[in-house]
This record gives sequence, structure tokens and C-alpha cells, in this order.
Amino acid sequence: MRWTLSLFAILLATIFASAGGSRAANVIVIVGDDMGYGDIGAHGCKDIPTPHIDSLAKNGVRCTNGYVSGPYCSPTRAGLLTGRYQTRFGHEFNPGGNAMGEAAKKGLSLKETTVAQHLKDRSISGYTTGWVGKWHLGATPDYHPTKRGFDEVFGFLGGAHPYFPGKGVPLHRGTTEINEKEYLTEAFGREAVAFVEKNKDKPFFLYLAFNAVHTPMDAMDKYLKKFPNIKGPKRQKYAAMMAAMDDAIGNLLAKVAERGLENDTLIFFISDNGGPEQANASDNGPLNGGKATTWEGGVRVPFLVQWKSKFKAGLVYEKPVIQLDVTATALAACGLQQQAEKLDGVNLIPYFNAAGYGKEIPGKEEPHPNGLFWRFGEQTAVRKGDWKLMTARNSGGKKLFNLLDDIGETKDLTAANPDKAKELQAAWDDWNKANVPATWGPPKQ
Repeated sequence: MRWTLSLFAILLATIFASAGGSRAANVIVIVGDDMGYGDIGAHGCKDIPTPHIDSLAKNGVRCTNGYVSGPYCSPTRAGLLTGRYQTRFGHEFNPGGNAMGEAAKKGLSLKETTVAQHLKDRSISGYTTGWVGKWHLGATPDYHPTKRGFDEVFGFLGGAHPYFPGKGVPLHRGTTEINEKEYLTEAFGREAVAFVEKNKDKPFFLYLAFNAVHTPMDAMDKYLKKFPNIKGPKRQKYAAMMAAMDDAIGNLLAKVAERGLENDTLIFFISDNGGPEQANASDNGPLNGGKATTWEGGVRVPFLVQWKSKFKAGLVYEKPVIQLDVTATALAACGLQQQAEKLDGVNLIPYFNAAGYGKEIPGKEEPHPNGLFWRFGEQTAVRKGDWKLMTARNSGGKKLFNLLDDIGETKDLTAANPDKAKELQAAWDDWNKANVPATWGPPKQ
């Protein structure tokens, strides 16, 4: 159905307003760690209430086909902060362990520009940038968040950290090492709330990267008591850790509302990869596989976006999107559309606005018509439309699936659709030409 001129004009006006307005947009990017796709209420979870995370879906956009470009912690974060496939600059694997010792010398390429650096380098509307939580992008001074565009810093630099005080390496506040006295998830929530309070009168960008629900399985008694009916001890701890993170997110959202910033604030919530079900008792729902694989369970994640003054509440968006789009969308919302256009990610604002009208943008029916792509060592994947061609751990070679009909990747359609398999392989081969070899190999297991 073709648009009328008047409707198209209304949409263009809405899109234009979305990139500006009387106040520059605030941006909050929230990342969970090793979450299962099926472990939020908005995706049908029954045993773990997540009311605050779910509120982002209720008041914003739920992307049912939301992905990350890496099935592992550090690669996803490298792609997220740059808006570029991390294989473009060799960040294919985790640097290893807690990023200490030799691993500390491996980090996000210094030739790459983070979203925070874009905002600071161009002095856009006086943005204040903050990072709270898990870094996992290098621990030496050159890789430190304070050198990658972040004004305010609180968290740990490695890939994992205990949750209770007195364990593990110190945290960093700025460049100073400190010892935290609170349960780590609550401490991260506290610092995020404080950042918003401090910067409530000026535009800000906040990257809040929880380590929940990554191992170790450290849970507080007050949250364990909420789940007496969960019999498996690991799942019970997982539920308690999820509940603590949900409450911390709830406190942050309440602060945004209290300060009257909801209409001015673009908020994202994703997980960094799928859940490692055996390690932390996460649940990837109907998806096959999990963390560290290119099965859907490794790369499809909860993907929620709220901007109350811009996006229709309760919108379900079904076109494939990826975490690379977070940076492109954030830059566009902050007035840096030109920088966003140079990235692998896509500005999602016009797509969400169009979907809110029940329409599509003429000639731009979806954000990624050429496909989404993955390379994780020998594991690869490409999704184009409803079709996915992949090889993963325990896949037994190349497999072709129609995800619309088979979300669980149970029926290989390669033999029945050889031309489609060839088309997707050609697309992956073309994409891979712009990649470089991995800068370091996978960490020893």
C-alpha cells in the first residue's frame, strides 16, 4: 500500500523531531550478562518476575528478532561501543579470563572510536558520558574507559567479578582503585542512579553494563527468599540474581521519571549474548544452543527500546536488528546522523516511527536488507530475511533454516533449497571481505 503524501510528511516531521528537539536526547544503554532469551516476562518467563525490564517493552519497543554480533562477552561489547562488526578490527574473541596479566594488553583497538568518544570529541551539546559496570575491553591505561570517551567511571575492567564485598580485584572509580562494600549489582544500580541525579540538568550518555547474571552464582539471601518454589539451587540463584538486577534497573528508571526526563531519554536494554544454560541455569526458551555458538540461542537476545516521547508504547518490531544499531541510533538521537551513517549499525528511529504508524519506509522495508552476519572462529552465520545459513558447534556442517517457521533450528533445508543456501553463502563471503584476521585467538578453556 502506497503512502499518501500527507502521511509521509507527518512521518518525516516525526523522524526529524526524533533527532533533535528543545533538549538534546539523553541516552541510557543497559546490558545484562549471559541472560537467557526466555528469562524475562516479556518473553514468557513464568518463574522469575522482571517487572522493570518488562516495563521497557510495555512503554516502548520489543524487538522479537534482536541480535548481538558476537556470541561472547567482549566481542559484543566491542561491536556495541563502536557500532561496527568487531571482526572489522580483529576483536573476534574474548581477551581471556579477568583480562589481567598478558590478557590485559588485549583490548578494543585504539584505532576505533567509541560512541562516547564521538560525543566528547565533537563537544555535542556538552554531553557528559558515564560507564558503570563491566568493561572487558582491555585493562592497561591506554584501554581504560577514561581514555575511551567516558567522563565518569565506576566498575571492573575484566570479564568476571564476584558479587560480594571482599572478593576479587578492586573496582575502579575513575582511575583510582577502590573496594566496594555493597553487593555488586546493587552498587552498579546505585552508581547509575547517582549519575543521572548529578547530570539531570544537562544531556548525558550512560552505559550501564551489569555483570549479572554471569557466574559466579552469588545471590543475596533477601532475593533467594523470593523464590522458594524454584527447587534447583542454581536456577534459584539465577532467579535471585535476575531479581536484583531488575530492581536496580527499576531504581534507575524511577530516577529518570522522578527528574522528569522520560520524554527526553532514549533507553536500550539487551543481553551481551545468549545464556550458557549449563553454567548459570539460564533458559534460552525456544532457541537452540547458547553462549559461544552461532545458533540462535547464542546470538538472539532480549532487545528492548524505550523513548516515551518518540516511540509507540507496546510496539512489537519483528524485523531483524542488532546491537550495532544501538550506537548508530544513539548518535542520530544526539545529533550525529552523519557519523551514524558511517557505521555497520543502522539508525532505528525512522523504522520504529514508521512501524508505529503501521507502515514501512518506501524502499527501506527493513534496517538490514543485505543481512546480518557472524564470524566466531570456525562458527559462522548469516541471516537474510527469514533465512539463516550457519555452521556452529555441534551443527555437523552448514545448515539452512527458515526461522519464521522453525525458530528452534530443527529442520535443515539446504538440500531442498540449494539456491538459497548459495545466495546466503555469497552474501557472507562478500561481507567477510571487509573483515581482518582475529588479533588474538580464543582463550584457553
